Amino acid sequence: MRWALVKVCLAVTAMVVIAFAVPLGLVIREMARDRAFSDAERQAATIGPTLTVTTDREELTRAVLSTEPGGRGRLAVHVPAAAGEPAGRRLEIGTRRATRQDLETVRESGRASITEVAGGHALLQPTALGSGDIAVVEVFVPEAEVSNGVDTAWLVLAGVGVALIVGSVAVADRLGVRMVEPAQRLAGAAQDLGEGRLGTRVPEEGPTELRSAAVAFNSMADQVVQLLANERELAADLSHRLRTPLTVLRLNAASLGEGPAADQTRAAVEQLEREVDTIIRTAREQRPRTQGLQTGAGAGCDASEVIRERMGFWSALAEDEGRTVRLAGVDRTVRIPVARPELVAALDALLGNVFRHTPEGTAFSVDVHHSGDAVLVLVSDAGPGIPDPKAALARGASGRGADGTVGSTGLGLDIVRRVAEATGGDLRIGRSVLGGTEVRIWIGLDGGPSERARRGHRVGKRSGRRFGRRVAEGAATRSEGPERGAQGTPGAGPNL
Repeated sequence: MRWALVKVCLAVTAMVVIAFAVPLGLVIREMARDRAFSDAERQAATIGPTLTVTTDREELTRAVLSTEPGGRGRLAVHVPAAAGEPAGRRLEIGTRRATRQDLETVRESGRASITEVAGGHALLQPTALGSGDIAVVEVFVPEAEVSNGVDTAWLVLAGVGVALIVGSVAVADRLGVRMVEPAQRLAGAAQDLGEGRLGTRVPEEGPTELRSAAVAFNSMADQVVQLLANERELAADLSHRLRTPLTVLRLNAASLGEGPAADQTRAAVEQLEREVDTIIRTAREQRPRTQGLQTGAGAGCDASEVIRERMGFWSALAEDEGRTVRLAGVDRTVRIPVARPELVAALDALLGNVFRHTPEGTAFSVDVHHSGDAVLVLVSDAGPGIPDPKAALARGASGRGADGTVGSTGLGLDIVRRVAEATGGDLRIGRSVLGGTEVRIWIGLDGGPSERARRGHRVGKRSGRRFGRRVAEGAATRSEGPERGAQGTPGAGPNL
């Protein structure tokens, strides 16, 4: 915008300078020409009285030499021969530069004329003699006198034009800065607000329009902060209302007695209470929930350990429902830049969908693959699959589950997607080698979206597809071999 304004001002000023300087330069040149020939006419007129009195050669010679142009050899007098005398008796005093034809033309017409000669111009002025004949006074005007002062005037005009252009460009640049800087501050503030820095505000400076935009932006930012605060309070209040039914569940679970099912029920109730408490504490904090997705080197966890732990939790229910479970790729430590609670929530959302939206006895598997800059987690099942993966990834698309069943909130897959995208990865849904749904979680290991953008790094789609094909081939190979347990060891059976 700044350079555009400078270019416009430069073009307009240049056109104005050309429109005025060129005609003015031509006028100056014509004025210099008129001045030179006016002086020549005045000098020719000084010899006129002498011609009316006498045509004697000596008298005319003295009169011509007494004038300024005559003394410099620039004035000549041409007196025609008297009537009845031969043409050779014509009288010429001084140096003739004009042609005979031009002299005769002026004498016959009786009007002054200017003709070009070698080195300049000649002014031919007809003058009446006492005898009634017409003599011609010739005044030579050098070319230097015709253009005297023109070059200097043009240089002055060019200097003035350049000064005007430079001044206009400087003024336009200052005006551009005055408009661009507030716009840049507004754009920077919008970017900061988009990155979660809710305390960002814009100084109300600059032109009227940009001040109005700054006022609107600040008002919008205040409204966003207020809406987020209201949302946190609402989440805290709704979560707090769950404490009463949770208390009843905990008391009922305590009366179930002993046994694996009772222990699992009590563990699930305790975990639910912890999750509700976490939601309440997070909602009460003065920061948006999106900042709770901690990523980075200092907020990571061992993905293999977390996956083994959660699969151990879900394996008991899988055994009760007759599901075959396979787990592979968790035999070594795999550090990822995701906080442990976030990864636990994502895995529980995916595994819970498998139990909720596939029939009892449906097999499922979890595969972990580690490359140089990413970790790929595949959760596959042998269920009916997802007819519309795009709709399943839409946040809040409630009413139907992943396979079209009723009872889903539409938030489970979105939780997983946000965890993946917080590391610069993504979430994809496809068809698994088991025949059902395959949820592919790509977790980046080299920083979140902002850091990856600064480093110019992005996950290539082509390389991602190649990696995905290798993973699918490996999963197919494992599915054709002997059954593996939760730790991926042959012959361990479906239970963990």
